[in-house]
Amino acid sequence: MFSSSILLQILACAIYGNWWPMLSALMYVLVPMPCMFFGGGSTQFLSSSDGGGWIDAAKFLTGASAVGSIAIPAILRHANLIETGAMLIVFTSFFIFVCTVLCFHRVSLDEEW
Repeated sequence: MFSSSILLQILACAIYGNWWPMLSALMYVLVPMPCMFFGGGSTQFLSSSDGGGWIDAAKFLTGASAVGSIAIPAILRHANLIETGAMLIVFTSFFIFVCTVLCFHRVSLDEEW
Protein backbone atom coordinates (compact mmCIF):
# COMPACT_ATOMS: atom_id res chain seq x y z
CA MET A 1 0.00 0.00 0.00
CA PHE A 2 2.84 2.36 0.83
CA SER A 3 4.47 1.65 -2.54
CA SER A 4 1.26 2.49 -4.39
CA SER A 5 1.06 5.73 -2.43
CA ILE A 6 4.56 6.71 -3.52
CA LEU A 7 3.76 5.61 -7.09
CA LEU A 8 0.77 7.96 -7.13
CA GLN A 9 3.00 10.78 -5.87
CA ILE A 10 5.40 10.20 -8.74
CA LEU A 11 2.55 9.90 -11.25
CA ALA A 12 1.06 13.19 -10.05
CA CYS A 13 4.37 14.80 -10.92
CA ALA A 14 5.13 12.93 -14.14
CA ILE A 15 1.68 13.16 -15.76
CA TYR A 16 1.48 16.92 -15.39
CA GLY A 17 5.20 17.59 -15.93
CA ASN A 18 5.54 19.45 -12.66
CA TRP A 19 7.54 18.24 -9.66
CA TRP A 20 6.05 20.57 -7.04
CA PRO A 21 3.70 17.88 -5.68
CA MET A 22 6.74 15.97 -4.40
CA LEU A 23 6.89 18.50 -1.55
CA SER A 24 4.07 16.64 0.12
CA ALA A 25 6.14 13.43 -0.06
CA LEU A 26 8.57 15.09 2.34
CA MET A 27 5.79 15.10 4.89
CA TYR A 28 5.46 11.32 4.46
CA VAL A 29 9.01 11.11 5.79
CA LEU A 30 8.21 13.41 8.71
CA VAL A 31 5.01 11.65 9.85
CA PRO A 32 6.68 8.61 11.48
CA MET A 33 9.60 10.54 12.99
CA PRO A 34 7.84 11.51 16.27
CA CYS A 35 6.89 7.85 16.79
CA MET A 36 10.48 6.81 16.28
CA PHE A 37 12.05 9.49 18.46
CA PHE A 38 9.51 10.02 21.25
CA GLY A 39 7.34 6.90 21.19
CA GLY A 40 10.02 4.26 21.11
CA GLY A 41 8.99 3.08 17.64
CA SER A 42 5.44 2.30 18.78
CA THR A 43 2.22 4.02 17.79
CA GLN A 44 0.46 3.19 21.05
CA PHE A 45 1.13 6.63 22.56
CA LEU A 46 -1.02 8.28 19.86
CA SER A 47 -4.21 6.72 21.16
CA SER A 48 -3.47 7.07 24.88
CA SER A 49 -4.78 9.94 26.96
CA ASP A 50 -1.83 10.07 29.33
CA GLY A 51 1.24 11.94 28.35
CA GLY A 52 3.94 14.28 29.32
CA GLY A 53 5.96 16.97 27.64
CA TRP A 54 7.62 14.71 25.09
CA ILE A 55 4.52 12.64 24.38
CA ASP A 56 2.46 15.79 23.80
CA ALA A 57 5.19 17.15 21.53
CA ALA A 58 5.16 13.90 19.55
CA LYS A 59 1.37 14.05 19.17
CA PHE A 60 1.60 17.66 18.00
CA LEU A 61 4.36 16.95 15.49
CA THR A 62 2.50 13.93 14.12
CA GLY A 63 -0.65 16.00 13.68
CA ALA A 64 1.20 18.93 12.15
CA SER A 65 2.94 16.74 9.59
CA ALA A 66 -0.34 14.98 8.75
CA VAL A 67 -2.09 18.32 8.21
CA GLY A 68 0.88 19.49 6.15
CA SER A 69 0.42 16.54 3.84
CA ILE A 70 -3.00 17.90 2.92
CA ALA A 71 -2.16 21.60 3.13
CA ILE A 72 0.86 21.58 0.81
CA PRO A 73 -1.01 20.39 -2.33
CA ALA A 74 -3.94 22.69 -1.54
CA ILE A 75 -1.63 25.68 -1.19
CA LEU A 76 0.25 24.75 -4.36
CA ARG A 77 -3.06 24.51 -6.25
CA HIS A 78 -4.22 27.84 -4.83
CA ALA A 79 -0.99 29.42 -6.04
CA ASN A 80 -1.53 27.86 -9.50
CA LEU A 81 1.72 25.91 -9.28
CA ILE A 82 0.01 22.54 -9.84
CA GLU A 83 -3.09 21.40 -11.70
CA THR A 84 -6.28 20.24 -10.02
CA GLY A 85 -5.73 16.69 -11.27
CA ALA A 86 -2.30 16.56 -9.66
CA MET A 87 -3.79 17.79 -6.39
CA LEU A 88 -6.47 15.10 -6.48
CA ILE A 89 -3.89 12.40 -7.20
CA VAL A 90 -1.81 13.62 -4.25
CA PHE A 91 -4.92 13.55 -2.02
CA THR A 92 -5.58 9.96 -3.15
CA SER A 93 -1.98 9.12 -2.37
CA PHE A 94 -2.36 10.62 1.09
CA PHE A 95 -5.56 8.61 1.70
CA ILE A 96 -3.73 5.38 0.81
CA PHE A 97 -0.83 6.42 3.05
CA VAL A 98 -3.20 7.05 5.97
CA CYS A 99 -4.82 3.64 5.43
CA THR A 100 -1.34 2.10 5.52
CA VAL A 101 -0.53 3.83 8.80
CA LEU A 102 -3.86 2.79 10.32
CA CYS A 103 -3.29 -0.82 9.29
CA PHE A 104 0.18 -0.71 10.82
CA HIS A 105 -1.22 0.81 14.01
CA ARG A 106 -3.92 -1.86 14.24
CA VAL A 107 -1.43 -4.69 13.70
CA SER A 108 1.00 -3.23 16.23
CA LEU A 109 -1.75 -3.16 18.89
CA ASP A 110 -2.44 -6.89 18.48
CA GLU A 111 -0.47 -8.98 20.94
CA GLU A 112 -0.83 -12.12 18.83
CA TRP A 113 1.68 -11.02 16.20
